Amino acid sequence: MTSAEAERVLAAATRLYTQSEVEQALDIMASEISARLSAENPILLCVLNGALIPMGHLLTRLRFPLRYDYIHASRYRGETSGRELEWIGKPSISLAGETILVVDDILDEGFTLAGIVAACREAGARAVYTAVLVEKRHKRGNGFIADFVGLEVDDSYVFGFGMNYKGYLRNIAGIFAVNT
Repeated sequence: MTSAEAERVLAAATRLYTQSEVEQALDIMASEISARLSAENPILLCVLNGALIPMGHLLTRLRFPLRYDYIHASRYRGETSGRELEWIGKPSISLAGETILVVDDILDEGFTLAGIVAACREAGARAVYTAVLVEKRHKRGNGFIADFVGLEVDDSYVFGFGMNYKGYLRNIAGIFAVNT
C-alpha cells in the first residue's frame, strides 16, 4: 500500500464518528472507569500499536493515581485479516497481585484481547478489566465481552483514532469505514 492509495481509501470512506463524538465517548469511558477502578491503584496496559492514540486521550481524562505500561501483541501485522497471535512485547512491570486495565483500540473477534487477558492472569494479576474505544457489533465465537466500550460500529473494516488500514490512517481524527 502507498500513501496515495491510503488517500484514495480515505476519500472514499464513510465517516461513522466525528472527532467530537469520539471525544464524548472517551469522556463517558473515563467516568465509568473512574467509578469502578479509581480506588484500585490499577496498571493500565496499552495494546500497541492501535491503542496508542485512544490510550493517550483516555489517560488525560483519568483523575486518579495509576501506573501504565504497554503490551504488544498482534494478529493483523498490517493486514486486513487476523492470523495467530504474535507476542512482540510484554509489560516491563510485574502484574502479580495487581488490578489491570487493558486498553485496546477495537474489539473485533476478541482473540487478541482474550489472549492478553489470559497472559495477565497467568502473570498473577488479581483482576483484569478491558476497555476498547470501538466494539464491532457481531457475535464472537469466543464470547469475549469488554468491560468498558466507547463506541459501536457495524461489522465493517474501520480506521482512524488509532485503528489502521494496511498500516496507514491511524492518525485520522474520527472513525471511518472502508468502502471498497
